Amino acid sequence: MQFFDTHAHIGLIYDDPIRQISVIQQAKLAGVARIISINNSLHDFKKEYPVLKSQKGIYHAVGVGPSEVNTPGKDWIKTIEESVRLPNVVAIGETGLDYFKKYGDKRSQIELFITQLDLAQKHDKPVIIHNREAGKDIFEILQDRLPSKGAVFHCYSEDAAYARQCLDAGMNVYFSFAGNLTFRNARNLHDTVFALKDAGATDRILIETESPFMAPAEYRDKRTMPSFLPSTAKFLADMLEMDLESLAAILWTNSCRFFGLPEGKNH
Repeated sequence: MQFFDTHAHIGLIYDDPIRQISVIQQAKLAGVARIISINNSLHDFKKEYPVLKSQKGIYHAVGVGPSEVNTPGKDWIKTIEESVRLPNVVAIGETGLDYFKKYGDKRSQIELFITQLDLAQKHDKPVIIHNREAGKDIFEILQDRLPSKGAVFHCYSEDAAYARQCLDAGMNVYFSFAGNLTFRNARNLHDTVFALKDAGATDRILIETESPFMAPAEYRDKRTMPSFLPSTAKFLADMLEMDLESLAAILWTNSCRFFGLPEGKNH
């Protein structure tokens, strides 16, 4: 049984490269065989990629998050285009819209997001989407600009109706659930899981840790680690009334399909 953490900010867990490698080793001991290393900025990507690139089972996304809308970096488009060709860089992201923290202005956020959607289409990569209180605009943008390789709503935060709307529109989108799925009051997330099941769309479900944030209830108040991922998987298996091994196999297949990776041995 193996798990795939589709979203972990390894560099935010620890700044020290040796401790970052230790985090990866702990994850593997917990059965987390693959991790997508994610950043909000190109500065952090350039800092972490050289440290982690030789680690088996570690894959990377490159992009500019909405928090960096005012400081994406010099020649940021060129940097993404060069970085996306590096070994084991499998997605563009995270990118998206965040209207809760009001980074920059909406127009600037939207332009940054659309540019990266177009880069994903150009380079044949999927997109990892950050959505905070911006679901309406993201949906409208994706209707016109969704890359052919699809997108994942990471740390899903909308409701069941939104997920159904995306599926009904025929969008190639996935829904990734973090540790907050395990919270008793996360009714919108629980309802979404049931809606996806009822729609026959369990093949669109992914899980993530969003390390070092969003710890599962079992680890509440702790700094989240990729090794915590099985806790979320167990909760999801109970929700879906499945045994953990069967669910783990489905999630593994879903994750590998989305990121364009072989399901077999790490390379």
